[in-house]
Amino acid sequence: MQITLIRHLPTEWNKQQKLQGRRDIELAPLTEASWQGVLQNRLLLDKLAPFDEVLASTMKRTQQTAQIYGYPFTVEPLLDELDFGPFEGLSKEKLYEYCGKKWMDHPEELILGESVANLKRRIVLFLEKYRDRQNILAFGHGTWIRAAISYCYCGDINHMNKITVQNNECVILNFHV
Repeated sequence: MQITLIRHLPTEWNKQQKLQGRRDIELAPLTEASWQGVLQNRLLLDKLAPFDEVLASTMKRTQQTAQIYGYPFTVEPLLDELDFGPFEGLSKEKLYEYCGKKWMDHPEELILGESVANLKRRIVLFLEKYRDRQNILAFGHGTWIRAAISYCYCGDINHMNKITVQNNECVILNFHV
């Protein structure tokens, strides 16, 4: 199964380095650079099409991104961002101070608003749910995508915070399910 993941376009909170998690934040006005990124990604997506499924999380920032790309989509709650609980709206530095080295080395042991282990379960459930699809396009979130990359290449999600995925970055993963 090939999954093409696109992290949503930037929000004002992304620009301020604030954790969004389950907060339903809208996209910031798009810059020329964002539009150019969409056009470049569209060229790649046109080569990868057709897609068996096009999905977006329940958050409006992913749905708005899918609409800007011109794709009709199905809402998939399994794609929702990690719930950062009391850290939503705060700087990433506050989270790092609280979690210490666990955030980088053993995030699966952490419980924020949601356990990071539950994020892994959602990724596994996603892969099981769509295992009969060959080619999926999903508009998602940074932590979810980083965790999926770690799971794909390492078999666990404990490497997710050593991976960087920018807003509007396109990532292609191949899972053998």
